[in-house]
Amino acid sequence: MKKVDPVDFQNKVYIYDTMRKTKVKFEPIEKGRIGMYVCGPTVYDDPHVGHARAAIAFDVIFRFFKYIGFDVTYVRNYTDVDDKIINRANEKGISTDELSEKYIKSYEEDMKALNVLEPTYKPRVTQHIPHIIEMIEKILANGHGYVAEENVYFDVLSFPEYGKLSGRNIDELVAGVRVEPGPGKKHPLDFALWKASKPGEPFWESPWGKGRPGWHIECSVMSTYYLGIPFDIHGGGIDLVFPHHENEIAQSEAAYKKKFVNYWIHNGHVEINKEKMSKSLKNFIRVKDAVKEYEAEAIRFFLLETYYRSPVSFNEEGLRITENNLMSLYQTILDLISIKNQLVSGKNLEQFINSLGKNQKRSVETILSFQEKFLSTLADDFHTAKAVGELFQFFSEVNKVIKINDLWKKEGSEVFYNEIFDQINMIKEIFGILEDMPEDFIRRVNLRRLSKKGVSEEYVLELIEKRQKAREEKNWKEADRIREELKEKGILLEDTLSGTRWRVE
Repeated sequence: MKKVDPVDFQNKVYIYDTMRKTKVKFEPIEKGRIGMYVCGPTVYDDPHVGHARAAIAFDVIFRFFKYIGFDVTYVRNYTDVDDKIINRANEKGISTDELSEKYIKSYEEDMKALNVLEPTYKPRVTQHIPHIIEMIEKILANGHGYVAEENVYFDVLSFPEYGKLSGRNIDELVAGVRVEPGPGKKHPLDFALWKASKPGEPFWESPWGKGRPGWHIECSVMSTYYLGIPFDIHGGGIDLVFPHHENEIAQSEAAYKKKFVNYWIHNGHVEINKEKMSKSLKNFIRVKDAVKEYEAEAIRFFLLETYYRSPVSFNEEGLRITENNLMSLYQTILDLISIKNQLVSGKNLEQFINSLGKNQKRSVETILSFQEKFLSTLADDFHTAKAVGELFQFFSEVNKVIKINDLWKKEGSEVFYNEIFDQINMIKEIFGILEDMPEDFIRRVNLRRLSKKGVSEEYVLELIEKRQKAREEKNWKEADRIREELKEKGILLEDTLSGTRWRVE
């Protein structure tokens, strides 16, 4: 069976581009290299699960591109000066620097818990004030902005293509959005490039007076500073299409007189009770609170079970099912480890496959074809939901072959065994799951659930030991009684190759 070369998938990637409103073939500006910018958080509070969804979605895209051999420069920013930050700092009686530093640290702790890789660069707005002033000067020089009362605004009517990302014209946009007020604005949609500072606010010196950047200009500056213009991919939540990304396009193309970005990718919301999770609606769940109730890996996997462009309904029942599924996957890995001493060496995988019966061969070939299916699915607009389906099918077939004793005694079984782990390692590398010690993950979940039932681990293990003794003595009635006693407390037993496992419902 021919082995898949991940690099072959570089020419098979298709992306849904928000600008073109269709799925298109991905062609990087420079062969083998990708520049990707994703809008990061405004750091005035702890991150919630909506932030986690965006971070994890683009983390998997980043991981996938790297796995298939691209050299990826990934930039994700921090907005560390903003009206919300100023207001929150004033409420707490601390500086904006102190507040933003606190919540940058909080964000990074939560992303680490969720196994989100560090991007290549993590710029902050306050590190790029000179570059922001420089871009604003370009926009003014090109006739696309104006100064009013020490504020600088972008002149939307001077940019005929305004609205091309959201697919709406100027009149539709004015009618459909809350217009940001501002002194001296000529048009309702004109937006601030530079804001004059008010008393007590942080400020920087500029040609227009003391002030600070508008929200949108920062991402135009930081993305092009690290990636050039144009660059390959710009991402963020679907709520950023308008006005944030629309404004980024206008000001960037007005400044540099060239295309800003080649592909726009947007992830869907996280919803609670069919409403977008957000701090303004006060219906958000902090990542720090979520990981107290569920394994961080289960939260990550739960979010990957939905296609990134679709909304995710964050709910306890779904998280519990995902956590159970992860325990099952880890148990399969434990079962695989338990058969290691049965393996027979040999270098010829084809010979091993040809020695199998029809049903055995079918399962083995399904397992060996998993890598190609998994990568093909992800190459089709990073469809993690379908890839999860392929993953479960793979583990189902692995469970079948584990139970075939004579299979592992055949020459070359060691090669096949290693192939299975190569595929599991691919899952780890791209999805960022199954990286824990299997026993540790399973035990943590069970102990957390046991504590809620007021049952001790010692009690469970003692009964499992008594049941094992009863089985050895062929006292099936007593063994069944113990199983039922545990079941009544919500503790399920399963006899496996690596011993009796237990799980708390």
